[in-house]
Amino acid sequence: MRMISALLFAALLTGIGCGYGSTTNTPATAGAMPAIAQLAPNQAPAGSGGLTLTVNGTNFSTNAVVNFNNMALTTSYVTGSQLTAAVPNSALATAASVRVTVTNPALSGGIYGGGTLAETSNSMTFTIQ
Repeated sequence: MRMISALLFAALLTGIGCGYGSTTNTPATAGAMPAIAQLAPNQAPAGSGGLTLTVNGTNFSTNAVVNFNNMALTTSYVTGSQLTAAVPNSALATAASVRVTVTNPALSGGIYGGGTLAETSNSMTFTIQ
């Protein structure tokens, strides 16, 4: 009986048989790629007040972010195919063609890795006249 106890104790100390002897980090995989189909509105006059931009498309995650000229906007999830975002006055100050994208952020996979990578949609143009 002592021999069995000693062997079990030794196995426990070396990590044999408990599943914690080695850790494997799994690389992150591609996340869902969002796609923009339409912006509403798709233009605004320069110097106008802020506005709410509606982005229609597919594969939007609940924590997706609308990017306006590479600036992350405060974004609200409506459905997996619609987001709304607050465009501030300062972003509409001067005439320009602005690139709009949607990013689904990366998701952590926990202590052993995994999860998903951040994915950014195609871009659409918003015109400030």
